[in-house]
Amino acid sequence: MAVIDRETETVLDTVRDRYGRAVHHHAASATRARRNQAAVETYATYLAPYGRHLLNAARSALDELPPARHTSAWRDLLDALAASHAEIVRVLDRPAAPGSAAEREQHTAVWLHLAAWADHGSTAAGLADQHHQSEPTLTDEERQMWTDMAQAAQRRGGELDLIESWYAVDGRRITLAYLVEDDTSTVIAVTGEPDAPGWEVIGHYAHKYAAGQALPRAVPPGVLRPDASRFNRPEPAPEVSLQELLQDVVEARAAGDVSEVLLSATQQGYDAGPMIRLQELLDTDGQFASALETVQGRQIAAQLDGLGRQLAFLTSEVHSAAEDLGATVAVLPPHRTPKPPQIRPRPVLKTAPPAPTPRTTATARHP
Repeated sequence: MAVIDRETETVLDTVRDRYGRAVHHHAASATRARRNQAAVETYATYLAPYGRHLLNAARSALDELPPARHTSAWRDLLDALAASHAEIVRVLDRPAAPGSAAEREQHTAVWLHLAAWADHGSTAAGLADQHHQSEPTLTDEERQMWTDMAQAAQRRGGELDLIESWYAVDGRRITLAYLVEDDTSTVIAVTGEPDAPGWEVIGHYAHKYAAGQALPRAVPPGVLRPDASRFNRPEPAPEVSLQELLQDVVEARAAGDVSEVLLSATQQGYDAGPMIRLQELLDTDGQFASALETVQGRQIAAQLDGLGRQLAFLTSEVHSAAEDLGATVAVLPPHRTPKPPQIRPRPVLKTAPPAPTPRTTATARHP
């Protein structure tokens, strides 16, 4: 599905104007129809025979997991995937005539279900694979000793290098780190938040692979917004690039022209300007950092919130300057004369081909 989506977006880019608006609607519709058909064929080959078995395995594994905040949401997700699977299989069992308008309507109607599986099928596969849940075997004394060593290395700075982090089925956060001691490094596993008090070491390993074999497997990570879809994105809003706005200023002759450029950069609404889009980006980044529910995440969210307020103030100032510039009835003075490009003259082409070099006839030698 990722390959199909990428190829589709590449083709759709050719039917949009420079602002991202679709201008060749028939070609865009035909491209989406080909995408839908390719997705149906892919699902029929790789998932239709196994989808129900995968969901049953995921439900069975979920029944054996300890209760946590996310288990009920996972059950709802599996139920939604089961409904989508049933709808896709129904279309596959009763296909319309190939190439007909009815077939295109079928594929269009089932696209949302295909996109749901493309977005969330990995969650079902991850749950079905939750059968190996080994636990570290450190004694209480060993655990305390390794925790003291790791916390001392963290206080020294640069001697506890975090590698990766994930959540186990019981909601615990597990982090791998390199513990550097006397020019040697050991992979350790930590539960809790390494940037907050209360974390402890639960295992030490020769390398990352050994840690992955011994530790509880990762559960599917969460999402920032539950209704977001990589494979069913909304149509992009028209957008003018900063590079184009900059070029408009370079080519401008009157103050009013530059005023319009700045107003475009600070415009709000559906076709918002780049400064407004940057504010939205900082705000969404802050939401993500806060959703991590970590000490560093909250600190970064506060930092991004402060930057967002500064950018909002700057945007307001730019908008005010744009209005002032628009009220300035002025053009650039004529002494700022354009400089023609340096164009070298092309060499004059000869009308007649050059005369061939005469051949030198060698004198025959007689014995």
